[in-house]
Formats: sequence, structure tokens, C-alpha cells
Amino acid sequence: MVYLVGAGPGDPGLITFKGIECIKKADVVIYDYLVNRRLLNYAPPDAKKIYVGKRGAQHTLEQDEINHLLIKKAGQGKVVVRLKGGDPYLFGRGGEEAEALAHEGIDFEIVPGVTAGIAAPAYAGIPVTHRDFTSTLAFVTGHEAEGKGLSKIDWQNLASIGTLVFYMGIKNLASIVRNLVNHGRGEDTPIAIIRWGTTHEQETVVGTLGDIIKKVEEKKLTPPAIAIVGKVVNLRKDLNWFETKPLFGKRIIVTRAREQASRLSARLEEFGANVIELPTIKITAIRDCKRLDKAIGKIEEFDWLIFTSVNGVMSFFNRLFKSGMDARDLKGIEICTIGPATTEKLLSFGIKSDCQPAKYVAESVVEKLKKIGLKGKRVLMPRSEIARELLSDELARIGAEVVDIAAYRTVPDSSSRSELNRVLKEEKIDIITFTSSSTVRNFVELVGKRTLHRIAKVLKFASIGPITSETIRGYGLNVSIEAKEYTIPGIVNAIVEAESPPMAGGVP
Repeated sequence: MVYLVGAGPGDPGLITFKGIECIKKADVVIYDYLVNRRLLNYAPPDAKKIYVGKRGAQHTLEQDEINHLLIKKAGQGKVVVRLKGGDPYLFGRGGEEAEALAHEGIDFEIVPGVTAGIAAPAYAGIPVTHRDFTSTLAFVTGHEAEGKGLSKIDWQNLASIGTLVFYMGIKNLASIVRNLVNHGRGEDTPIAIIRWGTTHEQETVVGTLGDIIKKVEEKKLTPPAIAIVGKVVNLRKDLNWFETKPLFGKRIIVTRAREQASRLSARLEEFGANVIELPTIKITAIRDCKRLDKAIGKIEEFDWLIFTSVNGVMSFFNRLFKSGMDARDLKGIEICTIGPATTEKLLSFGIKSDCQPAKYVAESVVEKLKKIGLKGKRVLMPRSEIARELLSDELARIGAEVVDIAAYRTVPDSSSRSELNRVLKEEKIDIITFTSSSTVRNFVELVGKRTLHRIAKVLKFASIGPITSETIRGYGLNVSIEAKEYTIPGIVNAIVEAESPPMAGGVP
């Protein structure tokens, strides 16, 4: 079976639900240049991913070779997903690929996709139809099939249509403009060129048929881009919602562990940031669980459980369940959590936190528990192998019997070393985020002192709180942005406030 799947125009959120379901069951994914690589993460780990993209005159494979590849892989009994930018049947050669499969008797399905001709204008604040301006719309290829000779486009009739959308139009923009003007379209007709539409690299140039060529040359706009011609372009000044987001155009590196990065990344992307996930740490299980398992086996002897992180909660309950126990065995034990995310994770196991300090640091926990009174109480703290000793020391000082046990390990993640250094060298980065001291230490180890000294002069460092900030400054770096609330929403809020005018009511 071959699924010809439209991947949408660039924003990975615009693929259809059915498209994702197809990718999830693929043995082979054959994908194009304009496909967002993040969609490949939905494929099974052992799925083969084959790039067959075309960029300008550079073709990885010719179309006949792509057709043959689809036939070959399907003939081997594989479930093949042909992942194509936009919609497979709209200037995507999906029809040719379907013909080749049908000729060989191979089963196939078409999964339509959101086309750039509608999505890119929408993200640029341009509705392609509007009853006050036009009810007619045409999609046109910016360059016709090779070897056609004279154009087969009916320019006379085309020029009379209200909105025109030209795909792949930059290369032949001068010809498009000339033909439209020669066939009656006025030079004052609005036109917009949208590059990398729906992505965080989107760039829009607006003009008229009379001046757009000069404006595009001045901006040095290059493919991929589409052109929108018609009065609807004038609506952009009021409807431009995407490019006006507070972090639009900002390139931000997230150094958090890969399995936890998505929450921060998604939050930043909501505000228009172009996020690059380059984890410097990873969370792993501890090598020896005997101490933790022993404490869990005698859990009824403890008066308090203190969780300082989401990882602590997950690691503890993983071992609790493996021991044959469950949440009911925690009956009668008071539980303290640091931070709303930790409290939320605990609640996912059906348990409410009895105590959550106002500030999400160890010092605040001690202050809160002092008031409650822990003298003579037994306290279990499942934490990171490299957690600060301050909390356990202070609790012992107020009379608690503290059992501080490593429940998980935070270790350096060197898998992103080459990509991290490449990005810092070749791409314009605005902000690097740090959500723990370990992300800072391992970042410094991965990039080295020389790179660190260079980027310190041009980049902003954003910290989740004072402890992380202290670690950053310990390497001689300046903390440009620090969260007031030591949470993921808190650091995003701080970045938005630092990079844009104040928002009424703060970050939602």
C-alpha cells in the first residue's frame, strides 16, 4: 500500500489527522524538500526515511526515479508513505505518481493536504476570497512543464479573475507581471509575495504589479514563494495576525531534555518564535534502584514525601508500580511538591499535593515546612542524583529525619554537539534558554570556551530562575532574561516581556 499524503505548507500543525495516522504505520517514508522534518518524528523508530527533494535545478531523484522507488518499496510488501508538501494533487505531481502506481496494480490512497495557495496567504493576513472584493479564484503554476515552448496559460481570461495565486512564481515573476498587465490588469493591482509561508521564517513583500519586481529584488527574496494578485491583498494591513506575534522572527534554542522540550517549545511557538531544540541533557534511570525500592517497600514508615520535580514523581511511581504497589499505599502520607508542573504530574496519578510553596525553590520549601513542623517526622525525597543538598540539610536542621534518595540521573547529552555548534556558527540565534543548572553546565561543555566567548557578546541567555542564573554567571556570562515565576510559563512570559511591548494582563 502507498499513501500519497499532503504534508501541508510548512507549519507541522497543518497536516491532517489522517496524514499523521498514515505516517505512524509507515515502513518507509519518502519525503520532499518542503516537508517539515518534524513530521518524520511520527514515524515508527525503525521506519526508513528517504529524502527525494527537489530544490530549484537540484533534484535528488528525477520524477521517473521517484515513481520507480514507490513501486519498488510497495512491491517489497512495505507500507509506503509518500509525504508531499501542500496537497499531492495541486501542482505536486501526485497525479503522475498515482498513475504509475495504478499502472503497476499497486493499491494506493490519496490523503489531501492544506495547500500553500490558501494557507500562506491566510498566515500573511490575506483571505483569498472576500465577498466585498471577489468571489473568483484561480491557482496557477508559476512555471509550466519543461518543453512546453509557448505558454498554454490563457492569460486573457486569467487576467479577469478576482484573485490569482501563482505557485513557484519568483523565477518567472517578471513574465507573470508582464502578461497580466498586457492582458488588462492595471499596474496598480495589489500583489503580495510570500516566502516560506506558514513557517517562522515567513517573509511577505507587498506592492503592486507596477513596483513588485523592484521590491522583491531589493529584499533579495528567493524561492520557495507564492504570489497573490488581487484586491484582497489590501486586507493584510488589518488581518496580519501571524507576523505580528511578539516573538515572530526570533530564533530561540531550547536546551532542555528532549522528552521535556516540547512543552517549552510549543509555548514559545505560540508567540511566533522559531524554536530549535538542541538538548544538552537527558534523563535516565539510576543504575542501582535498591535504596529507592527498599524505601518504597517500607513506605508506611514515612510521614512526608517531597517531590522537587516532574522527573522525581515519574521515577518514584515507576518503581512503586514495579514493586506491585499503587497510589493506595501512600494513604496517610503528607506530600509536598515544588512547582505547578510537579503538582500537576502528581495529580495525574490521582493524588493531590498537601503542600506547595509559593516560590519554587528549596528555600521556600523549608520556610513552608518550618511553619507546619517536621520535628521527629520521617521524610522521603526521591530526587536527581545531582540535586543540591541544601533542602535535605535544612530539613534535618529543623528536626526531620530525611531519607534523600537518587531516583533518576541527569546526564550530558552529546548527541546534539555537532548540530549545536553548526547552528551557533552558521545561523542567527537570538536567545538560548536554560531551565536548570545542568543544562547550563552541559551546554558549556558541548560548545567549548572559544565558542562561548564569541556568542556571549551577541546572544541573550534566558534563565528559569535564580539558581540557574547563578550557574550561568559562574561561567562569566550575563543573564539577559530571568523568569519571575520559576516555571516554563514563567520563562516564556519573561522572554515575551523582554522582546516586545508589555501585554495587557501578561501572557495567557
